[in-house]
Order: sequence, then C-alpha cells, then structure tokens
Amino acid sequence: MSEKSMQHMQQEVDQYISQFKEGYFAPLSMLARMTEEVGELAREVNHLYGEKPKKATEADNSIELELGDILFITICFANSLGVDLGESFDQVMQKFQTRDKNRWTPINTES
Repeated sequence: MSEKSMQHMQQEVDQYISQFKEGYFAPLSMLARMTEEVGELAREVNHLYGEKPKKATEADNSIELELGDILFITICFANSLGVDLGESFDQVMQKFQTRDKNRWTPINTES
C-alpha cells in the first residue's frame, strides 16, 4: 500500500503532465472529464450494488480504479488552477467540524 501525501501526489501528477506539450486541459474540459469519471464510478456501483448487472461483453473495471481516476482528474484540476488540495481538505474538514458538529448522532464511546 502506497502512503503518499497529497502534496506528493500533486507533484507527481504535475511531473507527469509537464512532459507533454498539451499540458493541463482547460477548466471546462477538466470538469467534463471529471463528470465522465464520476459517471463511470456510478456505473460500477450500480453493477455491484444496484439492479443492473454487467453485460458479458463489458470490461472488468473496479470501484478502486474508478476512484483512482477521479483522484487523478481532481489533482489535475487543482494543479491547473494552482489549488493546494491539502489546504482545501483542511478547510473542508474545519467546515464540517464546526457547521455539522451536532448534525449526526455520535457513537457512544462510554462503556
């Protein structure tokens, strides 16, 4: 199992993309690509947990692979806009920990 920091992943993706003349796609193209990848994840989840089994001719994909594709395109999107995903994550967690702190029923940890 690979344990990489978000910063390392952003750098690794940037090194990969930087070797091509085309570079990062434009934001609208990136959003379209992200939407496509989320659709592929939805299809896999539907095949595994929904009422729509795969056809015999359909390729074997996995939820893990589709989530990896979404992570890759998210990192590409962030890099193209100069967004530090570590900082973004910290901001979102702060939001959830304050705004939603009483929204859900906590698990009772007392014996």
